[in-house]
Amino acid sequence: MHCVVIGGGLAGLASSVWLSEAGHRVTLLERRGSLGGRTISMPVAAVDDVPDNGQHVFASGYEHLMRYLDSVGTRQHVAFPGHMTIRMPGGATRRSAFGGIAGLRAALGDLPGVRGLDRLRTARAQALLIRQALRQPEWLDQITADEWFRRLRMPTSAREALWDGIVIGLTGDKPDISSAKVPADLLVTGIRRARQTRTPISIGYPTVDLDTLFVTGAQKVFADAGVEVRHRAVVRAVEVVDGAVTGVTVTDGEFLSADAVICAVPVWSIGGLLDQVPGHDEIYSASQHLTPVPIVSVNLYLDRPIAMDDWGEILHGGEGVLEQVWDRQRMHGRDAARGYLYSTTVSAAYDLIGKSNADITDLQMQMLRRYYPGARRAELIHGHVVRMPKSTFAQRPGTADIRPEQRTSVRGLALAGDWTRTDWTTTMEGACQSAARAVEVILEFAESPHPESR
Repeated sequence: MHCVVIGGGLAGLASSVWLSEAGHRVTLLERRGSLGGRTISMPVAAVDDVPDNGQHVFASGYEHLMRYLDSVGTRQHVAFPGHMTIRMPGGATRRSAFGGIAGLRAALGDLPGVRGLDRLRTARAQALLIRQALRQPEWLDQITADEWFRRLRMPTSAREALWDGIVIGLTGDKPDISSAKVPADLLVTGIRRARQTRTPISIGYPTVDLDTLFVTGAQKVFADAGVEVRHRAVVRAVEVVDGAVTGVTVTDGEFLSADAVICAVPVWSIGGLLDQVPGHDEIYSASQHLTPVPIVSVNLYLDRPIAMDDWGEILHGGEGVLEQVWDRQRMHGRDAARGYLYSTTVSAAYDLIGKSNADITDLQMQMLRRYYPGARRAELIHGHVVRMPKSTFAQRPGTADIRPEQRTSVRGLALAGDWTRTDWTTTMEGACQSAARAVEVILEFAESPHPESR
């Protein structure tokens, strides 16, 4: 069976790899000149380096992402230290973890900056939050995460120490924008995966660049399996005849016949592709409701180390300016001959993304010097600002059912992408889970008694 996959991001890569593993002929169409989508490395000529387009971290419960890394032979390049660190202004630190003593202390309300009776109030609010996440009230998708926390009487100090950051980390968006149901669903997914694996969920990171982790191994699979990859191939329409997919038409008018198609483009690129699909208006509506969320990352090349305690640190009170700092020397075993590289991340960077590169870099250097005594004399060799205005999507209240299923009404056509319905809203695991489900749809179709449609 000949399968066409539209889109060379992570969902398209995983779809192509798994279809080829199943023995099918695959053509992958990517509109850009390279693969990887939102998980790529990018050269910086000023320092002769190839950093990533932002730090991507993993949860140990990412089942489908790990399956993809197994398929392309790079799973050994992911490390799970089991902890991160919270850093206060002035330099004080506190190690954070979801299990062990650190996890128990957090459950009892012992969080950085949370004192006195607020610890008891935090423990009570957290217990109620978990109960409501597991047995969700009907109104949960009608309010924001911010309103949910206020109804739970979560102390402001606990929100600043942990819970606002959890919402931003899980959803990519701010608590006053994201539906409360989104972090609740993700917490439940994490709890379920922890029970299945009998291991507390922890955060991990790649020990190599993103191209090596996601793309290079896939390209080897493609070469071995005979997968055809066509760059600069912009699809104009998915073609449907008598309820079955027949192929795709690209913008130069070429028709590429196919027995099956997986459409793995970002939500904001779906419009117009599926005009021949019954019910396409409902699919297109996702692009109207799942509004884009920006992330700003900066690769800071410094002339000296800043003495981080951990591989990754969350800055308490840094929301909107500098929220997370990553030590690339420790994570990648990096040679500092070209400077000490520290990557930073600001999620839901609505205010930051419009500033100039110089302003963003200056603000972040000020924050580093405020939080890291070792950074006070550090000089910036080069600052590489990465803007991703459409890094992920916002799920506002009332949008819980807006994400479409991977299965469509057309035989041989499936959707993939983090924006389709999955257990995760995070880009990487959501993309890979959607690819797994889309491939299942296509493999079921391949085994179905419709020889005239193939």
